[in-house]
Amino acid sequence: MRRALGIAALATAAAIALSGCASSGSSGAHNDDAEPATPKPQTLTVYAATSLTATFNTLGAAFEKANPGVTVKFDYDGTSTLVTQLAQGAPADILASADEINMKNAVSQKLIAGTPVDFATNVLEIATAPGNPKGIKGWADLAKPGLKVDVCADGVPCGNATEAVEKATGTTLAPISQEQNVGDVLAKVESGDADAGVVYVTDVKGAGSKVTGVEFPEAQQAVNTYPIAATASSQNSALAKKFISYVTGSAGQKLLKSAGFGAPSQ
Repeated sequence: MRRALGIAALATAAAIALSGCASSGSSGAHNDDAEPATPKPQTLTVYAATSLTATFNTLGAAFEKANPGVTVKFDYDGTSTLVTQLAQGAPADILASADEINMKNAVSQKLIAGTPVDFATNVLEIATAPGNPKGIKGWADLAKPGLKVDVCADGVPCGNATEAVEKATGTTLAPISQEQNVGDVLAKVESGDADAGVVYVTDVKGAGSKVTGVEFPEAQQAVNTYPIAATASSQNSALAKKFISYVTGSAGQKLLKSAGFGAPSQ
């Protein structure tokens, strides 16, 4: 009789144990079915040269898609203007410059965190009205009397490159005005206010049928290298680093190449 009672007790204990395991397993299955947590919203502010506008807009959208919860906000202007804004305390996480001169200026003012990374190159090209009605054949033609030429101002990357070509060729231009970013030069040509403008190869390609481009070999005298870096004041340093890796990685480089940018020198 005692043996029977002992066997019954063991059976009861085993049943309780099995019940506990079943309960635990049921709870685990419930947790597996729970919806994943929604990513915490993050905003990344990128200061970028005007010549990067179309390309970075596309790249930013792709980055947002690959990183749910992230919003990339762009502020485009001449790089020298962007550096001035950073020095005055404007909030930004990244600076993408159209030349090394302005990036070095930002570094010297301790506005940059870490070491800038080169991600593209660009060269100048002449933009004219569709069909090139003035018959501009090359750089020397820009110095002809009566031709309305627009360029970027000194200190702006496209302006520095224009000045470099002037010095290399011994040619002095007499522009109708000097703009603070390359986009304004292109706009002057598109509106007819200028017969020609000195912009980048990528600007001419991006404008499509709105302008006609005239390449000139002297442009190789002033190849602009584009560096990118996180700012010293960034509140999203990890995300900034991730964006920079995206720009310098295969996806970003493929997009830049399709827009007409050259690869950075190794």
